Amino acid sequence: MARMRNEALAARIAEAGWTQPRAAAAVRRVAEEVGARDLAAVSRSHIAMWILGTRPSGQAPHILCETLTRKLGRTLTLTDIGLPGAEGQDVTGEGDWEADTLTVLTELGRDDLDMLHRRQLLADTAYSVAGLAVPAVSWWKDAPSVAAQRRVHSQTTVTPADIDDIRQTTAFFSARDQRCGGAAGRSALAAHLSLEAAPLLSSRFPSEQLRRELYSATAEMTYLAGWMAFDAGEHRRAQRYFTLAVKLAAEAGDGPLAGHTLRAMAHQAVDLKHPSQALDLAEASMAADRYGQASWREKALLGIVHARALAATGDRRGTLAAISQAERDLSRDTGDAPDRVSFFASASLSHETACALRDLGTLRDAEAHFKESVATRRQQQFARTHSVTLGYLGSVQIRRGGLDEGCATYSQAMDAMDGISSGRARDVIVQMQRDLSPVRRRGGRQLTELDQRAREMLRAIG
Repeated sequence: MARMRNEALAARIAEAGWTQPRAAAAVRRVAEEVGARDLAAVSRSHIAMWILGTRPSGQAPHILCETLTRKLGRTLTLTDIGLPGAEGQDVTGEGDWEADTLTVLTELGRDDLDMLHRRQLLADTAYSVAGLAVPAVSWWKDAPSVAAQRRVHSQTTVTPADIDDIRQTTAFFSARDQRCGGAAGRSALAAHLSLEAAPLLSSRFPSEQLRRELYSATAEMTYLAGWMAFDAGEHRRAQRYFTLAVKLAAEAGDGPLAGHTLRAMAHQAVDLKHPSQALDLAEASMAADRYGQASWREKALLGIVHARALAATGDRRGTLAAISQAERDLSRDTGDAPDRVSFFASASLSHETACALRDLGTLRDAEAHFKESVATRRQQQFARTHSVTLGYLGSVQIRRGGLDEGCATYSQAMDAMDGISSGRARDVIVQMQRDLSPVRRRGGRQLTELDQRAREMLRAIG
């Protein structure tokens, strides 16, 4: 049977103003976000075949749909690009804010435990720009009352001991994440969240205060599941966990925790090169009932990520002002910050400041702040972040012309990655290969050994 030309796809690509090579490059970028390595080689010929009527398989239809959604600035379905057949699945993520919190939390946790199913979900979905829109003010106002009226489905009565268990488990996995990376222990945390914490949300509560405390504790565990997925490079799954964490925090009336999670979403959006959405999320985290009610240490964290979002949009004056405010906020820390920001101290502030300055192109100052971060961080306790900081420092040094110094720093970064399972650490190695590619012709034993070591580490990581 003759294939039928996909006129809808051709029309959407034409509307985007893309040539076929540019469309292919855009698809590769989105595919990289979800680790869809089978799409790393998408080329002009693939786009041409899809337009001529060959149906893309696996991840490709959904990633193609998300790619065009981002470019055109409106939500597209598979039917809109001439590829109907899987419309029941959430591709854009815009429904995450409105879906029932407990249902989605339970289903997401169970999916995370089913490794084969999780791979299929990752193949079918991509990080969604459309899903980043922050709900209206009325949604935030109504969230606690909506949760308080939720039907009880269990005869269990929640006790303070239940809440303590969730908090202690979260603290344990948070410390593990800092030492070993987000890919380590994700399944165990997902199991506790899905099988232990989530069912309590539909139990009986002796008081509204206890309900809010349980929702807040579960929101923090859900946030951590998102952060670990983000660090593992599973960006769509991280996005869904983050959205659920914000919803649970809103239903608990916990403004600072909602701000903390919006800040994480902004951080992810910056890393994935979506500056305007990152700024929207960062500014939402700075609202009066979020930043305004947070401890000084958490204020500094929200503020420095706001600075990074401003830097990503090229706002130099705004970035420098936000950095100065974050420094002032951290200097006022009185030791009363919640455990979730215990990691954030001067070394973390220096790291994020350096990232913002690097993104503004101020490489000399960025190098100085990265060095300060490396020198002041408790390396064993925060091994994952330490290795990433070293990688970022090596990249800046090479960009500034210090090839030998940058190579030495990259070598230290790979030393620090021993025993760490992290997508962000893997990204550091990939970036190192890109940094060294233009200078490989210079040869030299140091470059050869570093390149070989990088290849071996990437093969080991998978």
